[in-house]
Amino acid sequence: MSRPKIAILGAGYGGIMTATRLTKELGMNEAEITLVNKHNYHYQTTWLHEPAAGTLHHDRTRMSIKDVIDTNRINFVQDTVVSIDDANKTVKLENGELTYDYLVIGLGFESETFGIPGVKDYAFNIRSVDTVRKIKEHIEYQFASYNNEDNPSEGMLNIVVAGAGFTGIEFIGEMADRIPELCADFDVPREKVRLICAEAAPTVLPGFDEELVEYAVNLLERKGVEFMLGTPIKEVTEDSVILEEEEIKADTIVWTTGIRGNSIVENSGFETMRGRIKVESDLRAPGKDHVFIVGDCALIINEEINRPYPPTAQIAIQQSFTVARNLKTLINNGKLEAFVPEIKGTVASLGKGEAIGKVGNKKLYGATASAMKKIIDNRYLYLLGGIPLVVKKGKLKLF
Repeated sequence: MSRPKIAILGAGYGGIMTATRLTKELGMNEAEITLVNKHNYHYQTTWLHEPAAGTLHHDRTRMSIKDVIDTNRINFVQDTVVSIDDANKTVKLENGELTYDYLVIGLGFESETFGIPGVKDYAFNIRSVDTVRKIKEHIEYQFASYNNEDNPSEGMLNIVVAGAGFTGIEFIGEMADRIPELCADFDVPREKVRLICAEAAPTVLPGFDEELVEYAVNLLERKGVEFMLGTPIKEVTEDSVILEEEEIKADTIVWTTGIRGNSIVENSGFETMRGRIKVESDLRAPGKDHVFIVGDCALIINEEINRPYPPTAQIAIQQSFTVARNLKTLINNGKLEAFVPEIKGTVASLGKGEAIGKVGNKKLYGATASAMKKIIDNRYLYLLGGIPLVVKKGKLKLF
Protein backbone atom coordinates (compact mmCIF):
# COMPACT_ATOMS: atom_id res chain seq x y z
CA MET A 1 0.00 0.00 0.00
CA SER A 2 1.43 3.37 -1.04
CA ARG A 3 1.99 6.03 1.57
CA PRO A 4 -0.23 9.16 1.47
CA LYS A 5 1.52 12.20 0.02
CA ILE A 6 1.57 15.42 2.06
CA ALA A 7 2.66 18.57 0.22
CA ILE A 8 3.54 21.70 2.22
CA LEU A 9 3.75 24.90 0.19
CA GLY A 10 5.95 27.58 1.75
CA ALA A 11 8.58 27.46 4.47
CA GLY A 12 7.47 30.41 6.53
CA TYR A 13 6.62 30.06 10.21
CA GLY A 14 3.54 27.92 9.61
CA GLY A 15 4.96 25.80 6.80
CA ILE A 16 8.35 24.86 8.20
CA MET A 17 6.95 24.24 11.68
CA THR A 18 4.24 22.00 10.22
CA ALA A 19 6.96 20.00 8.47
CA THR A 20 9.04 19.60 11.62
CA ARG A 21 6.00 18.73 13.74
CA LEU A 22 4.89 16.07 11.24
CA THR A 23 8.18 14.22 11.69
CA LYS A 24 7.35 14.03 15.40
CA GLU A 25 3.70 13.07 14.93
CA LEU A 26 4.06 10.51 12.14
CA GLY A 27 6.05 7.31 11.97
CA MET A 28 8.79 6.84 9.38
CA ASN A 29 6.54 5.04 6.90
CA GLU A 30 3.20 6.71 7.58
CA ALA A 31 3.44 9.43 4.93
CA GLU A 32 5.58 10.91 2.17
CA ILE A 33 6.21 14.56 3.08
CA THR A 34 7.35 17.20 0.57
CA LEU A 35 8.17 20.81 1.49
CA VAL A 36 8.32 23.36 -1.35
CA ASN A 37 9.90 26.78 -0.97
CA LYS A 38 11.23 29.43 -3.34
CA HIS A 39 14.50 29.83 -1.42
CA ASN A 40 16.74 27.24 0.20
CA TYR A 41 16.41 29.09 3.49
CA HIS A 42 13.77 29.97 6.08
CA TYR A 43 13.86 33.48 7.48
CA GLN A 44 12.50 35.30 10.50
CA THR A 45 9.93 37.69 9.04
CA THR A 46 9.53 39.39 12.43
CA TRP A 47 13.22 40.38 12.37
CA LEU A 48 13.26 41.97 8.92
CA HIS A 49 12.87 45.53 10.19
CA GLU A 50 16.39 45.30 11.61
CA PRO A 51 18.35 44.45 8.44
CA ALA A 52 16.11 46.90 6.58
CA ALA A 53 17.50 49.66 8.80
CA GLY A 54 20.98 48.18 8.81
CA THR A 55 21.11 47.41 12.52
CA LEU A 56 21.37 43.62 11.99
CA HIS A 57 23.06 41.66 9.21
CA HIS A 58 20.49 40.00 6.98
CA ASP A 59 22.18 36.58 7.36
CA ARG A 60 21.19 36.57 11.03
CA THR A 61 17.55 36.40 10.01
CA ARG A 62 17.83 33.32 7.81
CA MET A 63 18.81 29.69 8.14
CA SER A 64 19.27 26.85 5.69
CA ILE A 65 16.13 24.73 5.46
CA LYS A 66 18.19 21.56 5.28
CA ASP A 67 19.81 22.50 8.59
CA VAL A 68 16.49 22.57 10.45
CA ILE A 69 14.44 19.78 8.86
CA ASP A 70 15.05 16.05 8.89
CA THR A 71 15.96 15.43 5.24
CA ASN A 72 15.62 11.69 5.81
CA ARG A 73 11.92 12.25 6.50
CA ILE A 74 11.12 15.32 4.40
CA ASN A 75 11.76 15.82 0.69
CA PHE A 76 12.71 19.47 0.21
CA VAL A 77 12.06 20.98 -3.23
CA GLN A 78 13.47 24.41 -3.96
CA ASP A 79 11.08 25.82 -6.53
CA THR A 80 8.40 28.48 -6.99
CA VAL A 81 4.71 27.60 -6.81
CA VAL A 82 2.83 28.81 -9.89
CA SER A 83 -0.68 27.45 -9.27
CA ILE A 84 -2.71 24.84 -7.44
CA ASP A 85 -5.13 22.50 -9.24
CA ASP A 86 -7.02 21.00 -6.34
CA ALA A 87 -9.49 19.19 -8.56
CA ASN A 88 -6.63 17.01 -9.78
CA LYS A 89 -4.57 17.37 -6.58
CA THR A 90 -1.56 18.79 -8.37
CA VAL A 91 0.70 21.78 -7.79
CA LYS A 92 2.35 23.44 -10.77
CA LEU A 93 5.88 24.65 -10.11
CA GLU A 94 8.15 26.73 -12.31
CA ASN A 95 10.28 23.65 -12.93
CA GLY A 96 7.88 20.79 -12.62
CA GLU A 97 4.77 19.46 -10.93
CA LEU A 98 3.91 17.49 -7.82
CA THR A 99 0.87 15.55 -6.71
CA TYR A 100 -0.61 15.25 -3.26
CA ASP A 101 -3.21 13.52 -1.17
CA TYR A 102 -3.09 16.19 1.54
CA LEU A 103 -2.07 19.81 1.06
CA VAL A 104 -0.86 22.46 3.51
CA ILE A 105 -0.85 25.99 2.09
CA GLY A 106 1.51 28.38 3.84
CA LEU A 107 2.53 30.66 0.97
CA GLY A 108 2.82 33.80 3.05
CA PHE A 109 1.76 37.36 2.37
CA GLU A 110 1.93 40.15 -0.14
CA SER A 111 1.93 43.86 0.66
CA GLU A 112 -1.47 45.52 0.49
CA THR A 113 -1.42 48.68 -1.64
CA PHE A 114 -5.17 49.45 -1.34
CA GLY A 115 -5.03 50.53 -4.98
CA ILE A 116 -3.06 53.70 -4.18
CA PRO A 117 -1.29 54.94 -7.32
CA GLY A 118 2.48 54.65 -7.41
CA VAL A 119 2.95 52.27 -4.48
CA LYS A 120 4.02 49.28 -6.57
CA ASP A 121 6.35 51.39 -8.69
CA TYR A 122 8.06 53.61 -6.14
CA ALA A 123 7.68 52.28 -2.58
CA PHE A 124 9.90 49.74 -0.80
CA ASN A 125 8.44 46.78 1.11
CA ILE A 126 9.66 44.93 4.18
CA ARG A 127 8.73 41.52 2.83
CA SER A 128 11.78 39.31 2.37
CA VAL A 129 15.54 39.14 2.83
CA ASP A 130 16.03 40.55 -0.65
CA THR A 131 13.63 43.48 -0.20
CA VAL A 132 15.21 44.60 3.08
CA ARG A 133 18.71 44.42 1.65
CA LYS A 134 17.49 46.74 -1.08
CA ILE A 135 16.13 49.23 1.49
CA LYS A 136 19.35 49.27 3.49
CA GLU A 137 21.55 49.71 0.43
CA HIS A 138 19.31 52.45 -0.98
CA ILE A 139 19.38 54.46 2.26
CA GLU A 140 23.15 54.15 2.56
CA TYR A 141 23.51 55.25 -1.07
CA GLN A 142 21.40 58.35 -0.40
CA PHE A 143 23.62 59.33 2.53
CA ALA A 144 26.82 58.54 0.63
CA SER A 145 25.68 60.65 -2.33
CA TYR A 146 24.46 63.68 -0.40
CA ASN A 147 27.78 65.54 -0.11
CA ASN A 148 28.72 64.61 -3.67
CA GLU A 149 25.75 66.44 -5.16
CA ASP A 150 26.05 70.12 -6.10
CA ASN A 151 22.33 70.61 -5.48
CA PRO A 152 20.94 67.69 -3.48
CA SER A 153 17.21 67.24 -3.90
CA GLU A 154 14.83 68.41 -1.18
CA GLY A 155 13.83 64.88 -0.26
CA MET A 156 17.16 63.12 -0.74
CA LEU A 157 17.55 62.26 2.95
CA ASN A 158 13.86 62.19 3.87
CA ILE A 159 12.41 58.79 4.80
CA VAL A 160 8.64 58.33 4.86
CA VAL A 161 7.25 55.19 6.47
CA ALA A 162 3.66 54.58 5.40
CA GLY A 163 1.80 52.78 8.15
CA ALA A 164 2.09 52.69 11.93
CA GLY A 165 1.37 49.06 12.63
CA PHE A 166 3.93 46.66 14.09
CA THR A 167 6.23 46.50 11.09
CA GLY A 168 6.21 50.24 10.52
CA ILE A 169 6.84 51.17 14.14
CA GLU A 170 9.55 48.55 14.62
CA PHE A 171 11.35 49.73 11.48
CA ILE A 172 11.05 53.36 12.60
CA GLY A 173 12.54 52.44 15.97
CA GLU A 174 15.57 50.84 14.30
CA MET A 175 15.90 53.66 11.77
CA ALA A 176 15.78 56.32 14.49
CA ASP A 177 18.82 54.65 16.07
CA ARG A 178 20.62 54.21 12.74
CA ILE A 179 20.27 57.77 11.44
CA PRO A 180 22.79 59.35 13.87
CA GLU A 181 25.30 56.66 12.88
CA LEU A 182 24.73 57.33 9.17
CA CYS A 183 25.08 61.07 9.73
CA ALA A 184 28.41 60.55 11.50
CA ASP A 185 29.69 58.09 8.86
CA PHE A 186 28.83 60.31 5.90
CA ASP A 187 29.34 63.79 7.42
CA VAL A 188 25.67 64.72 7.14
CA PRO A 189 24.10 67.20 9.60
CA ARG A 190 21.31 65.46 11.54
CA GLU A 191 18.90 68.33 10.85
CA LYS A 192 19.06 67.51 7.12
CA VAL A 193 17.30 64.18 7.73
CA ARG A 194 13.59 63.69 8.31
CA LEU A 195 12.02 60.40 9.47
CA ILE A 196 8.26 60.64 9.02
CA CYS A 197 5.50 58.17 9.85
CA ALA A 198 2.29 58.74 7.87
CA GLU A 199 -0.73 56.82 9.14
CA ALA A 200 -4.36 57.03 8.00
CA ALA A 201 -5.67 55.94 11.43
CA PRO A 202 -5.74 58.40 14.34
CA THR A 203 -3.20 56.43 16.37
CA VAL A 204 -0.19 54.16 16.03
CA LEU A 205 -0.30 50.43 16.77
CA PRO A 206 -4.12 50.20 16.50
CA GLY A 207 -5.62 47.99 19.19
CA PHE A 208 -2.56 48.22 21.44
CA ASP A 209 -2.81 49.44 25.03
CA GLU A 210 -3.11 53.26 25.09
CA GLU A 211 -0.51 53.79 27.83
CA LEU A 212 2.01 51.65 25.95
CA VAL A 213 1.29 53.51 22.70
CA GLU A 214 1.83 56.86 24.42
CA TYR A 215 5.17 55.61 25.76
CA ALA A 216 6.20 54.49 22.26
CA VAL A 217 5.24 57.71 20.53
CA ASN A 218 6.94 59.90 23.14
CA LEU A 219 10.12 57.83 22.94
CA LEU A 220 10.25 57.90 19.15
CA GLU A 221 9.49 61.62 19.00
CA ARG A 222 12.42 62.25 21.32
CA LYS A 223 14.56 60.42 18.77
CA GLY A 224 13.38 62.79 16.04
CA VAL A 225 10.49 60.87 14.48
CA GLU A 226 7.67 62.97 13.02
CA PHE A 227 4.18 61.47 13.23
CA MET A 228 1.44 62.43 10.79
CA LEU A 229 -1.61 60.58 12.11
CA GLY A 230 -5.05 60.61 10.55
CA THR A 231 -3.28 61.38 7.29
CA PRO A 232 -4.01 58.99 4.42
CA ILE A 233 -1.62 58.91 1.48
CA LYS A 234 -3.31 59.60 -1.85
CA GLU A 235 -0.44 58.86 -4.20
CA VAL A 236 3.22 57.90 -4.25
CA THR A 237 5.57 59.37 -6.84
CA GLU A 238 9.23 58.77 -7.58
CA ASP A 239 10.30 61.41 -5.06
CA SER A 240 7.30 62.21 -2.86
CA VAL A 241 4.15 61.15 -1.09
CA ILE A 242 1.01 63.13 -1.79
CA LEU A 243 -1.40 63.68 1.08
CA GLU A 244 -4.80 65.37 1.02
CA GLU A 245 -3.41 68.83 1.71
CA GLU A 246 0.33 68.64 1.07
CA GLU A 247 3.15 66.88 -0.70
CA ILE A 248 6.18 65.57 1.19
CA LYS A 249 9.38 65.25 -0.76
CA ALA A 250 11.10 61.96 0.01
CA ASP A 251 13.43 59.75 -2.01
CA THR A 252 12.85 56.83 0.37
CA ILE A 253 9.29 55.59 0.92
CA VAL A 254 8.77 52.36 2.88
CA TRP A 255 5.29 50.84 2.63
CA THR A 256 4.03 48.99 5.72
CA THR A 257 0.27 49.68 5.66
CA GLY A 258 -0.88 46.08 5.76
CA ILE A 259 -0.75 42.69 4.11
CA ARG A 260 -2.93 40.32 2.15
CA GLY A 261 -2.68 36.61 1.47
CA ASN A 262 -0.74 35.24 -1.47
CA SER A 263 -2.45 35.89 -4.82
CA ILE A 264 -1.65 32.33 -5.96
CA VAL A 265 -4.33 31.11 -3.55
CA GLU A 266 -7.15 33.24 -4.95
CA ASN A 267 -5.99 32.65 -8.52
CA SER A 268 -6.21 28.89 -7.95
CA GLY A 269 -9.95 28.92 -7.41
CA PHE A 270 -10.18 29.09 -3.62
CA GLU A 271 -12.74 31.47 -2.12
CA THR A 272 -10.74 34.23 -0.47
CA MET A 273 -10.95 37.60 1.22
CA ARG A 274 -7.90 39.71 0.28
CA GLY A 275 -6.06 36.53 -0.58
CA ARG A 276 -6.92 34.76 2.67
CA ILE A 277 -9.16 31.72 3.11
CA LYS A 278 -11.69 31.78 5.95
CA VAL A 279 -10.86 28.37 7.37
CA GLU A 280 -12.99 25.89 9.24
CA SER A 281 -12.34 25.38 12.95
CA ASP A 282 -9.90 22.55 12.19
CA LEU A 283 -7.92 24.83 9.78
CA ARG A 284 -9.20 23.14 6.62
CA ALA A 285 -10.42 25.14 3.63
CA PRO A 286 -14.23 25.09 3.36
CA GLY A 287 -15.38 22.06 1.38
CA LYS A 288 -11.82 20.75 1.10
CA ASP A 289 -11.35 17.96 3.64
CA HIS A 290 -7.73 17.39 2.53
CA VAL A 291 -6.49 21.03 2.35
CA PHE A 292 -5.14 22.89 5.38
CA ILE A 293 -4.26 26.59 5.50
CA VAL A 294 -1.67 28.15 7.84
CA GLY A 295 -0.11 31.54 8.44
CA ASP A 296 -0.92 34.63 6.41
CA CYS A 297 -3.22 32.76 4.00
CA ALA A 298 -5.56 31.66 6.85
CA LEU A 299 -8.40 33.90 7.98
CA ILE A 300 -9.66 33.16 11.50
CA ILE A 301 -12.39 35.22 13.14
CA ASN A 302 -12.13 36.20 16.79
CA GLU A 303 -15.74 35.60 17.80
CA GLU A 304 -15.48 37.86 20.86
CA ILE A 305 -14.97 40.98 18.75
CA ASN A 306 -16.14 39.61 15.37
CA ARG A 307 -12.86 40.60 13.72
CA PRO A 308 -10.06 38.51 12.21
CA TYR A 309 -7.10 37.57 14.35
CA PRO A 310 -3.99 39.32 13.05
CA PRO A 311 -1.85 36.88 11.03
CA THR A 312 1.06 36.86 13.46
CA ALA A 313 4.01 34.49 13.72
CA GLN A 314 2.70 33.43 17.13
CA ILE A 315 -0.57 32.20 15.64
CA ALA A 316 1.12 30.58 12.62
CA ILE A 317 3.37 28.55 14.92
CA GLN A 318 0.40 27.42 17.00
CA GLN A 319 -1.48 26.46 13.83
CA SER A 320 1.38 24.18 12.78
CA PHE A 321 0.97 22.05 15.90
CA THR A 322 -2.76 21.66 15.26
CA VAL A 323 -2.32 20.91 11.56
CA ALA A 324 0.32 18.26 12.21
CA ARG A 325 -1.90 16.52 14.76
CA ASN A 326 -4.93 16.78 12.46
CA LEU A 327 -3.04 15.32 9.52
CA LYS A 328 -2.05 12.37 11.67
CA THR A 329 -5.66 11.97 12.78
CA LEU A 330 -6.95 12.28 9.21
CA ILE A 331 -4.56 9.61 7.94
CA ASN A 332 -5.76 7.32 10.74
CA ASN A 333 -9.48 8.14 10.29
CA GLY A 334 -9.90 9.87 13.64
CA LYS A 335 -11.73 13.01 14.76
CA LEU A 336 -9.98 16.32 14.06
CA GLU A 337 -9.42 18.95 16.73
CA ALA A 338 -10.40 22.62 16.55
CA PHE A 339 -7.75 25.30 16.53
CA VAL A 340 -8.02 27.77 19.41
CA PRO A 341 -5.50 30.65 19.29
CA GLU A 342 -3.75 31.34 22.58
CA ILE A 343 -2.40 34.88 22.61
CA LYS A 344 0.38 34.65 25.16
CA GLY A 345 1.50 38.23 24.78
CA THR A 346 2.46 40.92 22.30
CA VAL A 347 5.72 42.86 22.20
CA ALA A 348 6.84 45.58 19.78
CA SER A 349 10.47 46.69 19.61
CA LEU A 350 11.32 50.40 19.49
CA GLY A 351 15.01 50.22 18.69
CA LYS A 352 18.06 49.18 20.66
CA GLY A 353 17.15 48.14 24.20
CA GLU A 354 13.62 49.56 23.95
CA ALA A 355 10.22 47.96 23.46
CA ILE A 356 6.66 47.87 24.73
CA GLY A 357 4.57 44.81 25.40
CA LYS A 358 1.79 43.11 27.23
CA VAL A 359 2.14 39.58 28.58
CA GLY A 360 -1.02 38.40 30.26
CA ASN A 361 -2.26 41.43 32.16
CA LYS A 362 1.20 42.83 32.75
CA LYS A 363 2.45 45.83 30.80
CA LEU A 364 6.13 45.92 29.91
CA TYR A 365 8.23 48.95 29.03
CA GLY A 366 11.78 49.72 27.95
CA ALA A 367 14.56 47.23 28.65
CA THR A 368 12.24 44.69 30.29
CA ALA A 369 10.01 44.57 27.22
CA SER A 370 13.07 44.39 24.95
CA ALA A 371 14.39 41.38 26.89
CA MET A 372 10.99 39.69 26.61
CA LYS A 373 11.01 40.24 22.85
CA LYS A 374 14.36 38.44 22.60
CA ILE A 375 13.12 35.60 24.80
CA ILE A 376 10.12 35.14 22.48
CA ASP A 377 12.42 35.12 19.44
CA ASN A 378 14.74 32.58 21.07
CA ARG A 379 11.82 30.36 22.05
CA TYR A 380 10.80 30.02 18.42
CA LEU A 381 14.31 29.02 17.42
CA TYR A 382 14.29 26.43 20.21
CA LEU A 383 10.98 24.97 18.97
CA LEU A 384 12.32 24.82 15.43
CA GLY A 385 15.85 23.55 15.92
CA GLY A 386 16.57 23.10 19.63
CA ILE A 387 19.48 24.58 21.58
CA PRO A 388 21.97 24.39 18.65
CA LEU A 389 19.82 26.75 16.57
CA VAL A 390 19.38 29.13 19.52
CA VAL A 391 23.15 29.25 19.99
CA LYS A 392 23.75 29.78 16.27
CA LYS A 393 21.01 32.30 15.46
CA GLY A 394 19.53 33.47 18.76
CA LYS A 395 19.64 36.83 20.48
CA LEU A 396 21.51 35.72 23.58
CA LYS A 397 22.36 39.15 25.01
CA LEU A 398 19.06 40.07 26.59
CA PHE A 399 20.10 43.38 28.16
